[in-house]
Amino acid sequence: MTTSNPAEPGYRVLNPATGEVVETFPTASDPEIEAAIGAAAAAYPAWRDTPIAERARIASRVAELFAERSDVLAEIITTEMGKPLSQSKGEAEFSADIFRYFATEGPALAADQEIKTFSGGRAVVQRLPIGPLLGIMPWNYPYYQVARFAAPNLVLGNTILLKHAENCPRSALAIEQIMQESGVPAGVYTNVFASHAQVADIIADPRVQGVSLTGSERAGAIIGELAGRNLKKAVLELGGSDPYVVLDAADVRGAAATAWTTRMENTGQACNSNKRMIVAEGIFDDFVAELTARAQSLTPGDPAVDAEGTFAPLSSRGAAESLAAQVQDAVDRGATLHTGGVLSAGGAAYFSPAVLTGVTPDMRAYHEELFGPVAVVYKVADDDEAVRLANDTPYGLGGAVFSEDRERAARVAARLEVGMSNVNIPAAEGAEMPFGGVKRSGFGRELGPLGMEEFVNKRLFFVAD
Repeated sequence: MTTSNPAEPGYRVLNPATGEVVETFPTASDPEIEAAIGAAAAAYPAWRDTPIAERARIASRVAELFAERSDVLAEIITTEMGKPLSQSKGEAEFSADIFRYFATEGPALAADQEIKTFSGGRAVVQRLPIGPLLGIMPWNYPYYQVARFAAPNLVLGNTILLKHAENCPRSALAIEQIMQESGVPAGVYTNVFASHAQVADIIADPRVQGVSLTGSERAGAIIGELAGRNLKKAVLELGGSDPYVVLDAADVRGAAATAWTTRMENTGQACNSNKRMIVAEGIFDDFVAELTARAQSLTPGDPAVDAEGTFAPLSSRGAAESLAAQVQDAVDRGATLHTGGVLSAGGAAYFSPAVLTGVTPDMRAYHEELFGPVAVVYKVADDDEAVRLANDTPYGLGGAVFSEDRERAARVAARLEVGMSNVNIPAAEGAEMPFGGVKRSGFGRELGPLGMEEFVNKRLFFVAD
């Protein structure tokens, strides 16, 4: 195996509200990584042969523990990555919903499917597990992202090695503990504090059959290349710059309020956030004015207190500095910054919520994902211009279209080049709703029925007459 680089910062809890390093964790040694892969491979045959009803029962217990411990779990990620406490608790509860969904629906979703045959005999498509998998998970939703990967695959009968983000070690260990206490057998779910070099070794190992990454476009390109080189199945959920099209609104202030609340979820750090608001010219000025007023009403706050009228830090000082550079580039090239865009002093990661208009294709903000509390608003004259602008992006994760005329909104939404298109709602969310994108937003789907269709051997089983 490749020896890990001692210069890498390793796993640590760094509170973005203060800039303080709270706790550090050692990166796994190469023998520890080898032991984890060996345990996942050794546990696979017995887990695969465990009746799916029993695997589902264990997943149901995982759901119960996520729900029971939601308060404690919330405190962990609020400290780790700065999510407001109420949203942190909601994430833990949503993770419980995901495990509950696959525990309940998984056995039917994985059932044999008889298909028509024109040559006699009986043909069945079986949905079987494929073996140990590697999950590489991000920091922005430390529980939810793991749940949507792990829940369907545990119910299917795959075993899992989980490499979490370096700034989420406590939540990674909390998930592993829940798995153990729920009755997941040893080796079936293993947390690994792996280095980047060790991740490459895990993917190359012939015992590992697939890899799922949720992360940046850059990380997706690296992992996709490694998976392809080693002939491994991959699911990649990458960045997004989702269009949020408002064709008209009887209540412009209300429409802007919904758009702003959506944009501020997780302090703007969601892959499918409404990063590009595309608004009809007749309501544009009032819409921007309402966004600006709402941004100006917020002050920095402690995410652990989660007081009304405050905003939380970004996940890290580096993330805040990167966002500031993107906004400054736009302003330098002629965009209008209506409010916000101020980076806090010191080591904390606060960036005041901003509203940008006048963004043009020569600016970074036009083509790049802005991962933070910045509303970029575009003015359009008609539906065709809205569609052209909505699709003028390298990304294709999700999108939403709003109109008082639902059929008009549906016609526009049908033209979006995305993996998830929504009418008169920011996003259809739920454990039963498939999640994923096209273009440079990646490939593959998680959640819902399609979440059971990725790391599975869809084996033809044919019995002749």
